[in-house]
Amino acid sequence: MGSLSLPLFCVSQISCNSPFHLFVSPGFFPGPSSTSSPQFEGVPPAMTPPRIQTWISHSGPKLEVFIPFLGKYHRPVSGRCCQTCTPRSWDGFYPEDLAALGFRDVSRVRETDTRFRGWLVRRVCGFLAAWEWKIPAETPRELLVRICSSRRVQDATSGQDPRSGWDEGSQRCWKEEICRILGEIQAPLSPLLLRLCHWLLPKLLTRLFLSVQLHWGQLEMVLRAARTPEVPLVFLCSHQSQVDGMLLSFVLLSQGIGPPRVTVGAWPSPFLRSLLQRLGGIFLPSGMAQTLSDQDEGLTGAVLDAYIQEVLKSRQPLILFLEEPLASLQLADPARCWLLRVLRALRDGAVPDILVVPVGIAYDMAPGRVEQDGAPLGIGTCLWAAFQSLCWHRGCAQVDFSQPFSLREFVDNNLVGPVLTGNRPEQLLLPAILDRRPLDVGNVGTLSPTLGTEEEILVMALGLHALSDSSACSAITAVGITASLLLYRHQEVVLLPRLMWDFSALLEQLLLRGRAVGFSGQLRALVGHSLRQLRPPLALRLLGPPRAALGPPEASARARLGRLAGGVRHHLAGEAVGACAIRALLLEVLPILGPPSSLTRIVLSRDELLRKILELLQLLPPTLLGLQPCQPSDCHSLDILDKLILGGLLEEEEPESERGGCDVGPRHFLRGHSFGSFTDDSDSDSERGVSKKCYKLSEPQGFPGFLLFLCRLLSPILHTYDRAVQFLERPPWPQPEADYVEALLEFLAEDEDGYPDRSLALSSLQSFKYIGVLEELRTPTGPLLQLSQPFQSASNREKLGAFIHQFTQL
Repeated sequence: MGSLSLPLFCVSQISCNSPFHLFVSPGFFPGPSSTSSPQFEGVPPAMTPPRIQTWISHSGPKLEVFIPFLGKYHRPVSGRCCQTCTPRSWDGFYPEDLAALGFRDVSRVRETDTRFRGWLVRRVCGFLAAWEWKIPAETPRELLVRICSSRRVQDATSGQDPRSGWDEGSQRCWKEEICRILGEIQAPLSPLLLRLCHWLLPKLLTRLFLSVQLHWGQLEMVLRAARTPEVPLVFLCSHQSQVDGMLLSFVLLSQGIGPPRVTVGAWPSPFLRSLLQRLGGIFLPSGMAQTLSDQDEGLTGAVLDAYIQEVLKSRQPLILFLEEPLASLQLADPARCWLLRVLRALRDGAVPDILVVPVGIAYDMAPGRVEQDGAPLGIGTCLWAAFQSLCWHRGCAQVDFSQPFSLREFVDNNLVGPVLTGNRPEQLLLPAILDRRPLDVGNVGTLSPTLGTEEEILVMALGLHALSDSSACSAITAVGITASLLLYRHQEVVLLPRLMWDFSALLEQLLLRGRAVGFSGQLRALVGHSLRQLRPPLALRLLGPPRAALGPPEASARARLGRLAGGVRHHLAGEAVGACAIRALLLEVLPILGPPSSLTRIVLSRDELLRKILELLQLLPPTLLGLQPCQPSDCHSLDILDKLILGGLLEEEEPESERGGCDVGPRHFLRGHSFGSFTDDSDSDSERGVSKKCYKLSEPQGFPGFLLFLCRLLSPILHTYDRAVQFLERPPWPQPEADYVEALLEFLAEDEDGYPDRSLALSSLQSFKYIGVLEELRTPTGPLLQLSQPFQSASNREKLGAFIHQFTQL
């Protein structure tokens, strides 16, 4: 890298009142033939994957798609199932040579995807492939008969009108009502329409993306699972864009898995709804609430239960989206409703087992959302949104399948439920926030909303675990790495060689941690590709002839960069929590010791470091940090400490240098063992010996300032939480939750340094409800939010703000 001869390149964030700007010297972006910059190459020929794909952008450089590496690293394999919750599924369906199988571009249908060969076949291979796909025929009349004869439907009809009996007139009325509800849920598949749409879809995808990558090894796992007799597949997916549904449907159908049934969240116009149903879309019926509640769902819920059972019995793939595009890492209410039906089908014995496949989708730039403005979504709006999306390439996309696991095994073990119903954060965290003993806080256990019945707890456990798995298996994009560097590392002007150096260093840190990345090629081409993708939404400018550069305001641009960098933050969030805990401890000790000549001379106590890590883990939701919910927080804190040591950020101090001064903070938080003991039972050292362990700071080679970079990764989250504390003084109480969220987003947008992101705003609301800052008040008009009794005091709100601010202060 030191010998690079590159043109000058600057990225500048001008001022707090201006948008992001990019200044590039003319002729910066090289053509396909440029070889002046280093490449991530070096895999021995014997280890080269059998298929090396390429794509060519007519407006930019050639990007090579193969197993990414840095001289000596293979592409890390992501997406293994949880060995704690599903140990028997760990070795199932997993190819031994998965890492060496390589990728394929599913958006480009080739001659090999058909039974024919020849020059003419290569010209019409898309049409021939679509016509050969197997689409099972459906008999709507038989489906209606089976649903009417299901136990749940019969119980619902007899329970609503027990006096009418089952005479001929009553049966006809009930059958018409069941037929109406079923018509709202689904419609028979149209093979002709499916083939036509999936013939046109690759043409749309190739216009929309440079490539849609799929790993051969992950596909082989799903194909092996699909061949399991009498066991259906359920795909639980993260949701980044409205394109996700048709993209996954095309992948499953074109790869021989079968036409899936895809859940659709929004309520479109009647014509678009009918079209989506013919293509495999299913909807929640209008007579049923999209949230779990204690009230009886009646006939509508029974028909939906029976329909999901019939779908699973027929072994049609079922795709469920766990989150909303604008509220990532938040388990959506419709997803909980669909998951409840899947669990009931398993418990009722409709199928012997269900194989769950978490799915992650990564985009360089996700296609924009469709604005509805309160009106039903129409086909004209969709066509206009598609036309706008086709105006420029949105980079690359990658679909990642995680290892399938047995739902029955997950339910039988049920390790997430005890964690969710264990000690509540308000019982553990409020004593540290309010500086009191646990018994002095009061009866705060009733402030948080209850998790509901055992069935609802199991739904929440499955949803959170699948959401964590789907996010963990998603590949990190080159745009995400560049966005994280621009947002968290380079606050001012940066030269191109420096940006490339940091890109390479951060990529190496990710690969060393086994994180999968969805790109490869020349380093200079990758950085240039990322900057071109970032230019339109962030109003970046090119140095040279003046160009229009009006863009979004600074806060919106920062929030957009934060969303694009979410993949990097998600994969490094555990170590970022540890880095913020170190910073909080340094803020406690520096006023006492004074500014040291070097931070590496400061020694930190193991117990105090674990205490700070645990405080932050109790504040933030585990899905926001990429942590599996089946592990308690004290286990996560020990794992984070191990990662800091293995990553070269901490070094264990020698025993002879131990001294009393290494305990840099008060120990009242551990009084009564509120958070349990941090002693590792597997360690041969005594408890006294473990508690005296100390660590000193260090920096990993090749990435100076990595500790500060990790601290800044959580700055959007912690800054949003800090502003949410200030917002608690503004709204009138009580108020509906939807009004609170919208007012909070407006409040965040007022801050020049803020991050007006809906997902982070919802996360702060979830945390405040969970730790007892906000509580729900049940009223006849619906639940309302109000401040809990301890935080009606201004002094306690100041303590809450100070508690959060200790992790954000630089």
